[in-house]
Amino acid sequence: MRYASTYDKSGASVVAELRGDLLVPLAGLTELGGSSTAEVLAAAERRSEDAFPAVGAALRPVVPNPAKVICIGLNYKAHIEETGRSDSDYPVLFPKFASSLAGPFAELELPAESHQIDYEGELTVVIGKPGRRISEADAAGHILGYTVANDISMRDYQYKTHQWMQGKAWDACTPVGPYQVTPDEVDVTAQRISTTVNGEKVQVSSIDLLIFSIPRLIATISEFATLNTGDLILTGTPSGVGHRRTPPLYLKSGDVVSVEVTGVGTLRNTIA
Repeated sequence: MRYASTYDKSGASVVAELRGDLLVPLAGLTELGGSSTAEVLAAAERRSEDAFPAVGAALRPVVPNPAKVICIGLNYKAHIEETGRSDSDYPVLFPKFASSLAGPFAELELPAESHQIDYEGELTVVIGKPGRRISEADAAGHILGYTVANDISMRDYQYKTHQWMQGKAWDACTPVGPYQVTPDEVDVTAQRISTTVNGEKVQVSSIDLLIFSIPRLIATISEFATLNTGDLILTGTPSGVGHRRTPPLYLKSGDVVSVEVTGVGTLRNTIA
C-alpha cells in the first residue's frame, strides 16, 4: 500500500491511501507519524466518497513531524571514492529535524547565505515499530515502509567544521515523499536510485550497493537511541554529487531536481 500525508478537498490535513489515480482519506488520521502504526493504517475506515485526484494534490513531507531524522553519510563505495575518504567499519551518522523537511513537490527556497548548494538522492526508511537494541535479524519487523528523500546540502557550511549538521539541517530544504510504500509492495534491494538536474541524470546506482544494509543501520542506531514509529532513516547517497564534479554542479534558482527510487516513487522540486 501507498500512503501520503496531504489535504482533503476541504483543505483539512489527512492521511490518504493511493488507489489507482485517486487518494482516499483515512478517517481519524491527520498525518503519518508516531501514531500511524501498520495496525492503525490497516484498520482505519476508508472515506471513499471523499476521494480526490492524486495528480495535483498538495502532498506534505510523507512524515511531517518525525521524532527523529537520522541520516547516513558515505554509504556507497563509489561516493566514498569520489570524496577521497577511506572506508569505515561504522556508518557516518548525523541528524536533521522535522523543520528540515519539505514536501515532495514543493518549491524550495534555498538560502542566500550558501553558494554551494548540492543534491543527494536517497532511499529513506520509515520506522513502524518502536525498539531499542534491535538485532539485524529482527530489523525487518520494525520497518513500516520506504520513501524517497533529497538530502540537499550546503557544502560551504557543511565543511566549516568536521561536524556536518550546519550544512545539512537547514529549514524546509529536505524534500521527502511522495508516498510511504509498505514493504510488501517492493523489494528495495532490487531497486535503483537516480537523480536528475534539469533533465540530466547525475546520479545512478543500485540500492543493493549500500555498504551498510538497512538491517545493519537499524541495529546500529537502535544501540544508542530508541527508534519510534515515524522516525526516518536516510540511507545515504550514491556517487555523482555536484560538489565532487569538475567543474562543480551547484543548484541555482530555476533548477528542477528529481530523485527516483524504482518501485518506491519520484520527488521533483523546483529551486526558488
